[in-house]
Amino acid sequence: KASRTEMTISAWYMDDDETSDQRLPHKTDPLQPVSSQHLTDIGVLHWEGMNGVDDPRLAAIREERGYTYMDMIECCPEKLPGYDTKILSFFEEHIHRDEEIRFCADGSGYFDVRDENDKWIRVHLGAGDLIILPAGIMHRYTNDTNNYIKAVRLFEGG
Repeated sequence: KASRTEMTISAWYMDDDETSDQRLPHKTDPLQPVSSQHLTDIGVLHWEGMNGVDDPRLAAIREERGYTYMDMIECCPEKLPGYDTKILSFFEEHIHRDEEIRFCADGSGYFDVRDENDKWIRVHLGAGDLIILPAGIMHRYTNDTNNYIKAVRLFEGG
């Protein structure tokens, strides 16, 4: 079974400013950090510090959870046709019937999830991070101001 060690992740409650750039951190003042345990409690799993798609920990998680297929996307203006439209569509709040699994191979970005009180939590992913959003959780994605992420999408089946 893949072991998951305690980690320090970067997650916080978001401010209510919906008029400024979605790629900004949108941290509350004062900051309201969200613990790894709280994310786990709402079903969001997160690992960090992996060394690429060949990392043995990623292989163990894939095997344990039955992820047999993966693909890669580079989300940046130079690599993704229709980038401006796509990044806005990723930021629209939505829900899936299955888990959403993303490994950040390079770059960085934000996954926002709604907690049990309907408040937005922002989780920052960087290279080597893996996040699993449970089925049925309201979420959205945006790049941060670096405007680049190379993400591996993992799926059951294939």
